[in-house]
Amino acid sequence: MAQGSLKKVAKPAKKNARQKQVKMKKGSRTIAPKQNVLVKQKSLEKKLTAQINKNIEKQMSVKANAIGKLTIMKGLAENSAKEMNDKKKKK
Repeated sequence: MAQGSLKKVAKPAKKNARQKQVKMKKGSRTIAPKQNVLVKQKSLEKKLTAQINKNIEKQMSVKANAIGKLTIMKGLAENSAKEMNDKKKKK
């Protein structure tokens, strides 16, 4: 009988396969501002943009509801109509 423990069988070396590159996301690249003034300005701009878009969507939904088309926006139109009625009642 041979003396000593059995040697482990060496595994074949893995080939260094290149990983697939992740596709770049669409859109422009922006660097976040670092200065406090610019951070505040950017956050204000973002807030105002969101508010403008929300108002535009409300107007579109009201117009669509008046015509009777665009049933996708019907729920939004009903909500905005309720809000307008509530505001009128408060005045």
